[in-house]
Amino acid sequence: MTEKGLLIVLSGPSGVGKGTVRQAIFSQGEQEFMYSISATTRKQREGEVDGIDYFFKSREEFERMIEKNELLEYTEYVGNYYGTPIDYVKKTLEAGNDIFLEIEVQGAMQVKERMPEGIFIFLTPPDMMELEARIINRGTDASPVIRERMEKAVEELNLIRYYDYAVENDTVDNAVNKVLAIIKSEHLKVSRILDTKLRTEKE
Repeated sequence: MTEKGLLIVLSGPSGVGKGTVRQAIFSQGEQEFMYSISATTRKQREGEVDGIDYFFKSREEFERMIEKNELLEYTEYVGNYYGTPIDYVKKTLEAGNDIFLEIEVQGAMQVKERMPEGIFIFLTPPDMMELEARIINRGTDASPVIRERMEKAVEELNLIRYYDYAVENDTVDNAVNKVLAIIKSEHLKVSRILDTKLRTEKE
């Protein structure tokens, strides 16, 4: 029987480099992770494919998904909903594929409530000064927004106790190697091997 896939949740404060680390992991080629496809109510852009880039939904469809508890997590940003459909995640895991979620801390907490068996990895900055420097260097936020992001980061860092692992993003290569080591070790856990064996015997 195929080993059930891992739900890997990479999270951390804004500006810590979640997207950069996730992209570096996927660019290695030898990894066989599925990237979670989000549902959204925003308009489909030229070149985007429904079911590959996003699951494009009307606002009414998305709100029905919320009512039916069909989302692992969701948020509303600039007038549009974004969320992770739970059906897609479950089918991917049952097929034996690891699925990777790169989401904000609040979203990760929602996922933990629905699927606590996931592997929750908190990406941390070397220190708060470095985090502030990274946010400033992006050049996308005005000073009041930077202050707001830093205050939010302090709140989010306090939630690290709800995660399974903490990985410092001192360099992208170091962070990638640590995340991959965590995933490899999780696949070798006795509990997972026994679970697969028991599921096979039941069949």
